[in-house]
Amino acid sequence: MDTSRRTSKDDQSRIDWGIIFCVLMLACIGLASIYVAATHDSSATSVLRQVVSQLVWYVIGIVAVVIIMQFDSEQLWKVAPIVYWAGIALLASVLVLYSRAYYLNTGAKSWFSIFGLTFQPSEVMKPAYILMMARVVVQHNDNYPIRTVRSDWLLLGKMVLWTIPVAVLLKLQNDFGTMLVFFAILGGLIIVSGITWKIILPAVIVIFGTAGTALALVIPESGRHILEKIGFQAYQFARVDTWLHPSADTSNQGYQLWQSMKAIGSGGIFGTGFNQSHVYVPVRESDMIFSVIGENFGFIGSCILILLYFLLIYQMIKVTFDTRNVFYAYISTGVIMMILFHVFENVGMSVGLLPLTGIPLPFVSAGGSALIGNMIGIGLIMSMQYHNKSYMFGEDKEFS
Repeated sequence: MDTSRRTSKDDQSRIDWGIIFCVLMLACIGLASIYVAATHDSSATSVLRQVVSQLVWYVIGIVAVVIIMQFDSEQLWKVAPIVYWAGIALLASVLVLYSRAYYLNTGAKSWFSIFGLTFQPSEVMKPAYILMMARVVVQHNDNYPIRTVRSDWLLLGKMVLWTIPVAVLLKLQNDFGTMLVFFAILGGLIIVSGITWKIILPAVIVIFGTAGTALALVIPESGRHILEKIGFQAYQFARVDTWLHPSADTSNQGYQLWQSMKAIGSGGIFGTGFNQSHVYVPVRESDMIFSVIGENFGFIGSCILILLYFLLIYQMIKVTFDTRNVFYAYISTGVIMMILFHVFENVGMSVGLLPLTGIPLPFVSAGGSALIGNMIGIGLIMSMQYHNKSYMFGEDKEFS
């Protein structure tokens, strides 16, 4: 009896309850916000269906977390190439088997539609990509224990090469927003991989210089003709126009952003109160869910939401340092960058600071694909403390 109790306590100590608390609180906020959005935008039956549907996705996500927690670092190392290429296969197949209805509405070939259920394979590709990139970095650093500029260039080349197939397939799907998430993950991993700033700094200058030039070319008509020749499309120009001039066309392209800003502004400091929505925002149950929180719970409620995200990220960093495993460290970096970029972009586009990209708010927005992808990321983090190994294949691979 004493042995079984001790085992039960040991199992509980291997579970990070801080991460579970943050995700649970975000899930509660998400369900409440979806209920509010559905109540004001749908019929009574649709409200129940949307809330229950999201609840089912949370349950599936929890099952995914429990399964992934059983994998230790060695097992994750072995499955990394398998899940990466499986993800590539899904990204390629969706170009043929994409949802025609979704394509007509958005112009993106990024969703499967099976028996009325839609699924976006790029969301589960994110954790698969993180695993593969973590393996690439660890393997390279093992082969080149003495760092040189040449070896750093080689590592950067490897990371870019593994990213190219993902970027090309997302480009073919017309899913620029999701592509940005992968670039954010890549950027975070490059910074922590040990690549010298002699390489990183010029690269950052070139990237921001290119982005600035592209933005400058968007404004004049002659510049747009140049951008069209290299692959930019009309809907991307429309999103930039809406971002730069949100009040210029509030009845057409800028309607969603303008309504979101009105809803958040009407919430004031303390909000209008739960389920008290007076401003209609299109698709607010998913991409624009922050407008519901801003309107109902105001500035205070929005700050609490953002504080929960920071607390979640703090818990992730803490677990990473506790386990002291370099492979886990790179996995953790990728997951943190994924969640951080989602939060930054979603909140930023809801208040008009960033262009609209269709990126959901982690654990809060309606939709199963993004939720499963994020829950897989949580499962990878939870497996760190659950196994608590501070070695990598028989060696003490510690980081400071």
